[in-house]
Amino acid sequence: MMSKIKNEKDFWAGLMFMAFGLAFILVARNYAMGSNVRMGPAYFPTALGGLQFVLGLVIFVRSFLSHVENGAIKKLHLRPLFVILFSVILFGVLLKPAGLVIAISVLIMVSAFGGNDFRFKEIVFVTIGLVVGSVAVFYHGLGLPFNLWPEFLGY
Repeated sequence: MMSKIKNEKDFWAGLMFMAFGLAFILVARNYAMGSNVRMGPAYFPTALGGLQFVLGLVIFVRSFLSHVENGAIKKLHLRPLFVILFSVILFGVLLKPAGLVIAISVLIMVSAFGGNDFRFKEIVFVTIGLVVGSVAVFYHGLGLPFNLWPEFLGY
């Protein structure tokens, strides 16, 4: 006896989470696991992949149990997908030559075009907050060796 899918969005989201979690676990098998005290390179991806798989399983099961109005997937929106993918690639390309501040700013500004509502003033405030937070956490807090500004400025 087959159960009927009551929430198509949760069904596909659960499958996606489970697939990505399983992929993390499978790729991490090529690395040393380590222990709780001395974690190896496979420890974090395996733990994260396991949690993601469990989350996906919960969402997947829920898709058969709870009925949601307008739960059907109406249309696949490709524009946001490609705009955000492009912004992440641009971030990777710009990080070394332009520095962390400019790369994050470009990432946020470009990815904001992927949404339906682009409000310039809001995006500027979000960008400032995320740049300050990222510099505080990654550069000052963790001491990661990023250039903050373009190399030619000497920072």
